Amino acid sequence: MKIAVIPARGGSKRIPRKNIKAFCGLPMIARAISIAQQSALFDQVVVSTDDAEIAAIARQAGAQTPFTRPPELSDDLTPTVPVVAHAIQACNELGWVIRQACCIYPCVPLLHPGDMAQAFEILLKREADFVYPVTSFAHPVQRAMRRLDTGQMQFLQPQHEMTRTQDLEMTFHDAGQFYWGQADAWLAHKKMHTAGLGLPIPNWRVVDMDNEDDWRRAELIYMAILADVA
Repeated sequence: MKIAVIPARGGSKRIPRKNIKAFCGLPMIARAISIAQQSALFDQVVVSTDDAEIAAIARQAGAQTPFTRPPELSDDLTPTVPVVAHAIQACNELGWVIRQACCIYPCVPLLHPGDMAQAFEILLKREADFVYPVTSFAHPVQRAMRRLDTGQMQFLQPQHEMTRTQDLEMTFHDAGQFYWGQADAWLAHKKMHTAGLGLPIPNWRVVDMDNEDDWRRAELIYMAILADVA
């Protein structure tokens, strides 16, 4: 059995209640649920939450909320792996037999179902523990600078001050959208990044929703490019 696990606690602080805030007229989490359903990859879409309002909106959007996330897994410091492991264990106790689980973050309006399908294919073909999307840094990180109080700029790696950008190694970062994983890997609490394989996706489809500027930028991208095909 394959499930999607959407972790959506109620205590978001940078953008209050962002998991259910309206994004282009629809609660944000409802978009994640809809994309998971559109992919046709999952036997069940499950939302892990400690919040009754989030749970109600999730059910209205077509997801299952078969358990309540415990308080010890609902604070600011709780990482993703134990939350997904708890969800798998709770679902197994219901009689489900989970083989693979895909953690989908709730604030991913630019998520593409095709990426999840491709990642799942890699997961099976490579017999990987995890597969997740990554994207390249817009500018070489080797030429990153710090700004001093005086306004002076200082290279973090001074040896690359005169290196041409095209001669530097391409670097990537986690796209922060989803993580396909084998159920055994989640339950063993393996590190999903270093135990996983990266699937490169385009920069324009990656927006980290940390503040109102991020939110507005994501809405503009969605309305300009994705709304007609969503």
